[in-house]
Amino acid sequence: MIRFLLICALVLSFAVNVDAAPIIPNVNVEVGTADNPQQVASTLQVLAVLTLATLAPGILMMTTSFVRIVVIIGFLRNALATQNVPPNQVIISLALFLTFYIMAPYWSQANDNGLQPYLAGQISQEEALTNVLEPMREFMFRQTRESDLALFVNLSDAPRPESQEDVSTFVLIPAFIISELKTAFQIGFMIYVPFIVIDMIVATTLMSMGMMMLPPVMISLPFKILLFVMIDGWHLLIQSIIVSFR
Repeated sequence: MIRFLLICALVLSFAVNVDAAPIIPNVNVEVGTADNPQQVASTLQVLAVLTLATLAPGILMMTTSFVRIVVIIGFLRNALATQNVPPNQVIISLALFLTFYIMAPYWSQANDNGLQPYLAGQISQEEALTNVLEPMREFMFRQTRESDLALFVNLSDAPRPESQEDVSTFVLIPAFIISELKTAFQIGFMIYVPFIVIDMIVATTLMSMGMMMLPPVMISLPFKILLFVMIDGWHLLIQSIIVSFR
């Protein structure tokens, strides 16, 4: 109790003497008129950086392996009929760390060729942006189907590209997203098949025994979990997801 009172006394003493020796820094944000075009350009750059920071989660999800991973794991949870097990937080966290693992070589290349030389003043801002986008575009091109890419090229009314360098990033990203969704749904279908077989066997057995009022899900759920554990399902699933990106 005495220690608590001493601490309170010290805090009060700092609060009383705050004008003499402030311990909390003061941050001011002011809006004024610019004196020259350089100040306007700097302000616009700050606004652009803040906008990119706001869009960073969407960019991270839609230009990496995150979409395929989270959709596949969602299909697995629905096939097992375990409702909220694993919970959404676990699924998203697992998808994020798997995304970091898969994208690490590409991000490392972008950092070595684009970010670090720019911070060292060796290249310009435009060259840094190009070097950062190059490995990301390479990853997206490897996972994008030609039919999906052709769809958005035709819809954009742009000239037919002669090579990958001629394809705009704004055309590549939506083509990559729908390709990822298609691949995730294909893998999700393959995950569903063995669990549907178990549901059919259990439902047929219950009907033959005259137990029509008993929900088949209550009986099939333990068998599906047992099958998934016996075959080391998480190991096989994660291995298949990572291999699908190579």
